Order: sequence, then structure tokens, then C-alpha cells
Amino acid sequence: MSKLDAAQVEKALRQLPAWKVEQGKLHREFKFADFRAAFGFMTGVALAAEKMDHHPEWSNVYNRVTIDLVSHDVGGLTSRDLELAGIIDGLAAGSAP
Repeated sequence: MSKLDAAQVEKALRQLPAWKVEQGKLHREFKFADFRAAFGFMTGVALAAEKMDHHPEWSNVYNRVTIDLVSHDVGGLTSRDLELAGIIDGLAAGSAP
């Protein structure tokens, strides 16, 4: 997997408008109705990430989930990060209150 250049990332972000690049990582924050909804979303993300063997950096505080995606092995963003971000967006749409 090769590292994407800035132009490739910018183009891809047009398809992922809720995501932004912060400190070289794809970043997004989610807010749910309550802890149960946030944790259910995280469970779905965990299963998808495990299937891809590509794991997010994330945190959870009550109803908020913060996710950062980066491919550490190449030191930047790859198509796998973008693919996982799209999957995460789909899960959030199904989990949103």
C-alpha cells in the first residue's frame, strides 16, 4: 500500500466531507444520543476494522466518539484509510439517533 499525496487526499475528501486531516491523520468526531448508541457504533467499527486488519486510533467519552485514521506502516494516509472512513460513515448513518 502506498502513501497518498496531498492532491489525492484532497480529492478523496470530497467524497468524505465530514472528515478532515489533522496532524497527518483522517479525523472525525461523532455524537450519539447516549453511551449505548456510541458503544454500539464502536462495536460495528471494531468488527469492520478487524476484518480489514486496519485499526483506528479512537476515544470515547459518554456519547462522543473521536476517530483518527492513518497507516503507520507507510507514515501517512492510504486508500485503506479512505475505505475505512467510508465504512465508518455508513455505520454512523445507520447508528445515528
